[in-house]
Parts: sequence; structure tokens; C-alpha cells
Amino acid sequence: MLHTPRPAYNGAVRGLWLERGKLEVREIPDPRPAPGEALVRVLQAGICNTDLELVRGYYPFTGVLGHEFVGIVESGPEPFCGRRVVGEINASCGDCSMCRRGVPTHCERRTVLGIQGRNGAFAELLTLPADNLHVVAETISDDAATFTEPLAAALRIPEQVALEPGTRLLVVGTGKLGQLIARSLALLGCDVVALGRRTASVEILRALGISTAGPDEVADRSFDLAVECTGNPDGFELARRALRPRGRLVVKSTYSGSLTFDVSAIVVDEIELIGSRCGPFPAALEMLAGGRLGVADLVEARYPLTEAPAAFEHAARPGALKVLLAPGR
Repeated sequence: MLHTPRPAYNGAVRGLWLERGKLEVREIPDPRPAPGEALVRVLQAGICNTDLELVRGYYPFTGVLGHEFVGIVESGPEPFCGRRVVGEINASCGDCSMCRRGVPTHCERRTVLGIQGRNGAFAELLTLPADNLHVVAETISDDAATFTEPLAAALRIPEQVALEPGTRLLVVGTGKLGQLIARSLALLGCDVVALGRRTASVEILRALGISTAGPDEVADRSFDLAVECTGNPDGFELARRALRPRGRLVVKSTYSGSLTFDVSAIVVDEIELIGSRCGPFPAALEMLAGGRLGVADLVEARYPLTEAPAAFEHAARPGALKVLLAPGR
């Protein structure tokens, strides 16, 4: 896959800057990779619900947003130079207690691409440790590669929960992440039902042979596992009520506000509550490369970086699927 070289820059690049809830495309200092890091020219990046929640104040981040991306390495370790890559978002220190335990995604001193302490992918250039990078196979399009990070997040679930063929599983939410969770876990043999209110996204899943239901069509205590990915309290309550005693509730959402729920019901039914975040990039890339999971129908719109605020308005519409930004084209 051929890409044109980037133009010369005069000490600055363009990026989408978030500060105090306001978005602005501005010049930012040309990123300088630290030792062990690579400089990546971003080809395109996807807007996800976490980006929207950051704008709403979920976490006090100031800087360039964006963490779902595909790009080309401009400089860095030789195996990556000139290669198309995606990147894991947590940059770890390698020396804290969590890193020594082999859990770098929970590094005590980590920075997180476009979320915490590190400028993100809604810019022409970014930096990441070379250890975070994964080369993208030629069989994977740029569009598909942009879904690597959220698909990996979906595949974190079978790392955390033992799934058996026929596991009765409810995915609450049929938006961007819910689509990937329903599709990937159905491929792994689960009996998936996706719960959604919006006709268009529900119809996409039905066309793939995945069962769907509306909020009033799910019986209480009828599922072994529920995955909540709506980001709202009603979705959490629907997921909780749908579980049988000793069921497992996986929470994939971030919330800009507080969440209140019935703790007594969790205790009495012995519900296992599981937070779930970043997942395995190699497994996601393998699924994309093999053509087992398609994502072309999830791309709703594309915007140049100069129109990023409008892209965010589009992504925030009810029922919107993936909106892509193209900083490097």
C-alpha cells in the first residue's frame, strides 16, 4: 500500500487541541521522540466515545485527543521505519510495581495516547514507544487498521472471562464498540444478543446474522454474561437486570458523570462486576487480516483534520457510527 511522503514542516504541525472542554485545530510543536520512541505520521484516526467523554469532562485532559490510528513510521528503530503501524495507547515506565508484575497497561507512571499526559492521534505526527507499535499487514486496509484499538478492547473480554460455546451473552449497546464486541464474540461461539434502540445499527447486526432485541424484549435473569457499552446509567441497569444469579457484568464504558446502582442486588445475586479496558493487538490484527471480521459498514463519515470540530459534532449524534479524521492525507 503506497502513501505519499509528508510535506516539510517548519517546527510545528497541526493538531486538534482540547482545553477546558473546547476543541481547536492549531499548530503544536513538532513532536520529538524520546529514546526508544518512534515518530509516526498519522494517516487517519477514529473518533470514539472516550474522546467524546473527554470533551464532556470525563477526565481533565489538556492536549491533542485521539488514540485509534494507523500511520507510517517516519523515524525510529529500523524494523519499523517506513512501515505502516498501529499502536497500543499505554506508554509504561517499565520499572514500577505494575510493570514488574507484567501489567504495563496499569503502569503507575504511564502516559496514555490522547488521554493522559501524551498528545494523541488527531494530529499530523505523534510519538509512541517502539515497543507499543505493531506492523500492519498489507491485506489490511487503512480503514480496517483504524479499528485495531477498539477491536482489541473487545477481545479483552475473552481474556478476562472464560467463554464457552453457547454462553448466553447480552451486549448492551449497538454503537461503535458494541458492534465490534457483538461481532467478535459471536465469532468465538457465544450465543450473542445485542440490545439497541437505534434501528440502523440494529439492522446492521441483523444482516450479519446476530440476534438483536429492544430494551423491553430482554427478560430479567436470562443471560450468563452482559457487556455494558452504552456509557449511560440506563444501560448499566439493563445489563444488571438481565443477568442470572452469579452472572458476570463487564463494563466497557467510561462515564462523564457518576453512576448509581443497586449494590444490594449485586451482592444478593453474587454478580461479578468486571472493568475492562485495553486488549490484545496481535489478536485484533489477526482477525482483521484474515477477513473474519469486517468493519467497512461501520465507517459513517470522513473529515479532514481542518474540519475536526465538525467531525466531533457528527460523532456525537445519536446513533452515529465511526467518524474518521485524516490528518496525514
